[in-house]
Amino acid sequence: MFITFEGIDGSGKSTQIQLLKEWLERLDHTVTVLREPGGNVVSEQIRQLLLDSTEHIEPRCELLLFTAARAQLVSKVIRPALKAGHIVICDRYIDSSVAYQGYGRGLPIDDIVRINDFATAGLIPDITFIFDLTVDDAAKRAGFRSNDNKTKPDRMEQSGDAFFERTKQGYIELAQNANRNIFIIHAGDSMHDIRDQVETIVGRFL
Repeated sequence: MFITFEGIDGSGKSTQIQLLKEWLERLDHTVTVLREPGGNVVSEQIRQLLLDSTEHIEPRCELLLFTAARAQLVSKVIRPALKAGHIVICDRYIDSSVAYQGYGRGLPIDDIVRINDFATAGLIPDITFIFDLTVDDAAKRAGFRSNDNKTKPDRMEQSGDAFFERTKQGYIELAQNANRNIFIIHAGDSMHDIRDQVETIVGRFL
């Protein structure tokens, strides 16, 4: 089973991914948890370029870099793990490109879908959770606006509120129009309520 978690930065995905992993392992499943971009040497190097670069990265270049990292991750890690019978949980996948580079940056969504279909050889998640939270609350959670400056925003996080509003709306429209198992999670609910929702949904597919 392949499960992906989506949402704007600061929506609480990481906490729930860890809780889901622990729950599945208690049920004797082998779980592989990954993040995008990343999960292998090549993709981690691309991640560093995408998030830490002080250079302006043109939107089409940004899309292709994210997609290149995804292609390597699918080929080298995700498909082998699925073949071995693991449950794979990934923090971000194709829907991030649609939301961030499509709705956020304004690139043609049909092109994004075609490029990603090629990069992943058509691998689609069995379940996708989209964590929906206001842009302001997500920024506060992630510490982007904290006065102590403990959390320095990366290149993507510096894109501005208007960008994240478009991205957030993109996720909602994606969920409404998709013909697959996408579930919107209200990320403002309590951690325990969200955990229960996620476990109930995943339990239906086990």
